[in-house]
Amino acid sequence: MTNIHDRLLIIDFGSQVTQLIARRLRELNVYCEIHPYQNVTDAFLAEFAPKAVILSGGPASVIDEGSPRPPSTVFDLNVPILGICYGQQVMMEVLGGKVESGHGTAEFGRAFVTPEAEKLALLDGWFEDDKEQVWMSHGDHVSKIAPGFEVYGTSPNAPFAITADTSRNFFAVQFHPEVHHTPNGAKLYENFVKMAGFKGDWTMGAYREEAIAKIREQVGDAKVICGLSGGVDSSVAAVLIHEAIGDQLTCVFVNNGLLRKGEADEVITMFRDNYNMPFIYADERELFLGELDGQSDPETKRKIIGKLFIDVFQKHAAEVGGAKFLAQGTLYPDVIESVSFSGGPSVTIKSHHNVGGLPEKMGLKLVEPLRELFKDEVRELGRELGLPTGFIGRHPFPGPGLAIRCPGEITRPKLEILREADAVYIDQIRKHGLYDDIWQAFVAILPVKTVGVMGDGRTYDFACALRAVTSVDGMTADYYPFSHEFLGETATRIINEVPGINRVTYDITSKPPGTIEWE
Repeated sequence: MTNIHDRLLIIDFGSQVTQLIARRLRELNVYCEIHPYQNVTDAFLAEFAPKAVILSGGPASVIDEGSPRPPSTVFDLNVPILGICYGQQVMMEVLGGKVESGHGTAEFGRAFVTPEAEKLALLDGWFEDDKEQVWMSHGDHVSKIAPGFEVYGTSPNAPFAITADTSRNFFAVQFHPEVHHTPNGAKLYENFVKMAGFKGDWTMGAYREEAIAKIREQVGDAKVICGLSGGVDSSVAAVLIHEAIGDQLTCVFVNNGLLRKGEADEVITMFRDNYNMPFIYADERELFLGELDGQSDPETKRKIIGKLFIDVFQKHAAEVGGAKFLAQGTLYPDVIESVSFSGGPSVTIKSHHNVGGLPEKMGLKLVEPLRELFKDEVRELGRELGLPTGFIGRHPFPGPGLAIRCPGEITRPKLEILREADAVYIDQIRKHGLYDDIWQAFVAILPVKTVGVMGDGRTYDFACALRAVTSVDGMTADYYPFSHEFLGETATRIINEVPGINRVTYDITSKPPGTIEWE
């Protein structure tokens, strides 16, 4: 499907921010893929046929024996190449320059680069104030640039902060333009892809048409089942596949008793009424809650929920009869994270879905129409498909649901208290116009009761914690800085409106060291 687009190859050397490079390029409507350096063989390069290449950063030292290298044929493709941090150093080393370690030239954090030599097209829009703030993170440094390269920018500890061989369109920078700490970094990427001749034709309108054609080609006249969680990813996948093959698709939505207030009705209404697609509603609340009753260990809870999802989905999928494909809302970050830096499968493949393991068990082939998209692109595709705006913008919700927002023993009464408190909290956030500023917000009910006073009487009820974070991709997160007025008003509402809670706290832990969810 993607062969009709110009493609940019990102060779990954293990940087923690390589995904940000891809996101910056996708924002410019440029199609790109990330591949670990070991997988980039001569045969791969011939098949992928990149229009440009970016060499990512990484934790290794090019000085060390056996350190990562791109294939030498990359430099013979006659396409523009941009090396970033480790990518710059490995480019210099391979092409005849020199890299050294230490000697007081390490830089970590904010730095300022000043221009050298004549203007470089890569830097159009830079240095309007004679310097640019950038983000450095390097211990080694380039001590001698490769033949053909010139210096176009320096920083106090990086005399070769920006270098280029303009005759070959090779560019190399010691800093990370993809992070927000390099405020003008997006402009550098924009200049690079412009010089490489990208048309910027990677749009959701085009992707929608191509995806529909690919689904039809893959599925033919076979039946497809989709495990619908009610989240954005599986919902967008379901609507896209339904547009492609109509009633050949059947969605299975499992109510496990761990959903938010009104969530089951919302999902059923949207899919049955708005899309009129074959839809199985599996009300399995008693089964799940019966198995979870009294369980307190978080890993035990997750294993029970995962096993039950597989059992229940398999049971209801059998009602479809003759299905040959299973649809999942796998995203591109899931695909990237399924391949470790060492090139082999990772220990745990990240998944937002509750049907992992089913394809092999049931003999089904996978349909994953979102596997080339980031989360923000999925939301954009959802808008393109006409899903309700409020649904597309929903905060992420974990597969195990409220079970991991109920530390300690799970009971039906505690889940009901949690549901009501969460509904009040989210209502408050919406009323104050903050919902779209927050990545994720929820209430956790704590496994402790506290003494309180309401009216003239003593209470002994549960305490709860409010959680709200800002994030780009969920990998790191900061707590949201609510005003004290908002927190006071929200605590008063929860205590007044939710029987069973008499104390409210606010969790101000960032990730790391904490996680977003409590379990």
